[in-house]
Formats: sequence, structure tokens, C-alpha cells
Amino acid sequence: MKKFYIIALLAMVLLLPGCATFLEAYNEPVNLENTDEILVTVPKGASTTSIANLLLEHELIQNVNAFKSKAKTLELDGKMKAGDYMLSQAMSTEAIIKKIANGEVYEDNIKFTIPEGFETRQIVDKLVEEGIVDRETFIKVLEEESFDYSFLENVDRSYHLEGYLFPDTYILKRGTGEKEIVEKMLNRFNEIFKQEYYDRAQALNMSVDEVVTLASIIERETKLADERSVVSSVFHNRIDQKMMLQSCATIQYVLKERKDRLTYDDLEIVSPFNTYQHTGLTPAPIASPGELAIIAALYPADTKYLYFVTTEKNDGSHYFNETLEGHNRDKEKGKGN
Repeated sequence: MKKFYIIALLAMVLLLPGCATFLEAYNEPVNLENTDEILVTVPKGASTTSIANLLLEHELIQNVNAFKSKAKTLELDGKMKAGDYMLSQAMSTEAIIKKIANGEVYEDNIKFTIPEGFETRQIVDKLVEEGIVDRETFIKVLEEESFDYSFLENVDRSYHLEGYLFPDTYILKRGTGEKEIVEKMLNRFNEIFKQEYYDRAQALNMSVDEVVTLASIIERETKLADERSVVSSVFHNRIDQKMMLQSCATIQYVLKERKDRLTYDDLEIVSPFNTYQHTGLTPAPIASPGELAIIAALYPADTKYLYFVTTEKNDGSHYFNETLEGHNRDKEKGKGN
């Protein structure tokens, strides 16, 4: 009888308002200074009690009953989701419950950035160096795998999709295959190259590949955003007059080296990409252009310029001119190439 009385008394104490405060104390972080995260997997169909026991086993909460009580107070009892979660002892019981109930699962992601103006070889090198792809597998994907995009219909795959691996920051799950990575980059190009750009290319009597090729040269020739359309106008004007583009960037592409100054021997290099020897555009893009360069290729400034050369400011700016005589004066003034 005495034993029954003690148990009944304890039950009454647990019902008192102060008991809630007692349990609440157990909902404080186990160790506020320990922010090291550990991976905890909540199984499918796990009850609040089983989740609490799992967390107690990992020393992430102080008390199972306090956890269950807090879940009911938050109206999240039975609403916690299965998955992998990164949790720490510095988190309160409430923070842990909300994270699991919100399904804020942990994903082991990879993140990489492709700068504008990168060549495919540079993209491959970067992804290999960062341990994201296998070189041979990635190159084989670039050369041989099929991708269902209209802009690739007439693209020569021997150039490794040069120009179409869109420069951007990508976040993917670790372990993503080489083909899926290429597909993500092509899909980004597809998002950027909207119908307006197809229509404008058609109005200019240019194929998508020609637009991307010109945009890649513009990207490599300019550093200042407000000069892109002007540089584009120079190339458009030279193409219209059947002049050679004489773009240093195309020589650098052949050399696989970005030299500050080209020599006369460099200009004599034999290649279809040498725009000092061949008129018109190169056979393929020479880099991955960003959207601003694509827009510049499609919407050149209205000028009669045929020449440009870097200024002496060393800020990437150029002098533009309509005549060779004026261009030669600009070269002396700017000490350009």
C-alpha cells in the first residue's frame, strides 16, 4: 500500500505545472560548445520514441521523455521524416526536431565554378584536378555521347563541345557521373540561349554555332562589359567586308597558351583557327562564352570600326578605328600589339 502511494504521488508531481519546466531543462543542448556535426540516419517509419532513443544513443539529446514532450508541444509528434541528418550536441532539442520534421536532409554535394572564357581543355583540367571527373571518361563523353539539344544538331563533336559547356557555378551530388555533369552544363546553355536568340541569329543569317563561335572570340578579346558590343561590331564589319578577323585570341587557342604578346612567328602558325591566315570565323568556338558575350555577338553596336588595339591604361580597354592609318597611330599611342 505504501509503495502504491509513492507511485501515485510521483504521478501527481509529474502533472504539476512545474514539471514541464523540469522536462524543459533536458531540452537544452547537450554541449553548447561542441559544434562538431555527426551523421544520423532516421529510418523510414520511425516513431518519435525510436527517434528519441536513436538521438540519445548518439548523445545528441539528454532525455527521451523530454524529447517526446517537446515534439508534442511543437505539434510535430509523428511528423518527423526519414533521411540522413547532420546534427550536433550544440543544437537544442527543438532545433533537432524541427530539422528532422522539415526534412532538411544532408546531401554530400560537390561544387565547381567554370569561369567565362575557359576552353574545354581548361574545364577538363579543372574538373580532374578537383577530383570530380575521370579525364578519359569525361573526354569520351564529350566526343561520343549523344545529347538531345537542337543547338548541337550540326556541331562537330571532334571539338569536344567547345563553347557549349556553359560557364557557371554548379552544385551536384557527389558521385554524379561524367555524362550527367556534361548534361547539366549543356542544359544551362539551353536555358540561357532562349528563343529570342534563335530568332535574332536567323535574322542575322547566322547559325547558332556561328553565334557561339563569334561570342567566344568576343569573350576572349574583351575584359570590359561596355566594349563587348563594339568589339562585336568590328568583327561583324570585317566579316561583311570579307576581311580576316585577325584575332589574337584565336592564335592563343591554337598555341594553347595565353601570351601577353604574340610574335610574328606565332601569326604564321598553320591552323584553320588562325584568323591571320583565314577569312571568316574559326571552325568552332575557342572558349565558353557567357551570356553577355552571346548578346554582344547577336546585337553588335552600330559602328564602322574595322580595327581595335589595347590602350596604355592596362585595364583591358581598347582604341577603335575605321582606318588602318588611324589604327597604326592607335598602336603607337597605346603601344599595343
